Amino acid sequence: MTENTFTRRTTLAKFGGVVLAAAGGRALLADPAEGGNRAVETGAVQCVLTPELTEGPYYIAGEKLRRDLREGHRGTLLTLRLNVLNASTCKPLKGAAVDIWHADAAGNYSGFGSDTSSRTFLRGIQKTDANGLALFTTIYPGWYRGRAVHIHVKVHVGGNVVHTGQLFFPDALTREVYKAAPYASRGNPDVTDAQDSIYVNGGKRGLLALKKSGAGYIGTIAMGVHK
Repeated sequence: MTENTFTRRTTLAKFGGVVLAAAGGRALLADPAEGGNRAVETGAVQCVLTPELTEGPYYIAGEKLRRDLREGHRGTLLTLRLNVLNASTCKPLKGAAVDIWHADAAGNYSGFGSDTSSRTFLRGIQKTDANGLALFTTIYPGWYRGRAVHIHVKVHVGGNVVHTGQLFFPDALTREVYKAAPYASRGNPDVTDAQDSIYVNGGKRGLLALKKSGAGYIGTIAMGVHK
């Protein structure tokens, strides 16, 4: 895909973001074709409001429209399948811009710190397809002091930010992934999900559903938004 710059406004959302939450509190749509109104009709999921979570200090506007965010950075392959739904109908929302950014295996963000100010690794935007699906190819994030492993996310609709949140990973899976290079040299995060100040304020509803796929993982979640 051509890497075009996607320009957007950074207006704060009038409404809080929502996720499509399963009975256990985790949000997921394993297959976009089975999602949206069909999942709601079967009672498998329901639209539930979730708190907005801070965007943090590492957001940069004007990121590239692209699927593969790695730019050569080493780490366990992570494919993200992020579904965006209309919160009023729970139907897939086409054309929403999903904006994500996260740390590399060493805990660094592009655009910040020494020798990274002009770099764009592990940042990007994808627009949702007719099934409300945005796909990303990235790596399992690293950690930095005081935070559990996470990915930042914004959803833009019609030029407005309609959801700001963070996506989290199960502690047990993180410990397993971090046994291998390039994570092993740094060890495990200094806080768990339950100890993370952002996670305890609603991050549980941003916990990715993850499954093994070859040498990597597929992470899935669904987010409902007010258009």
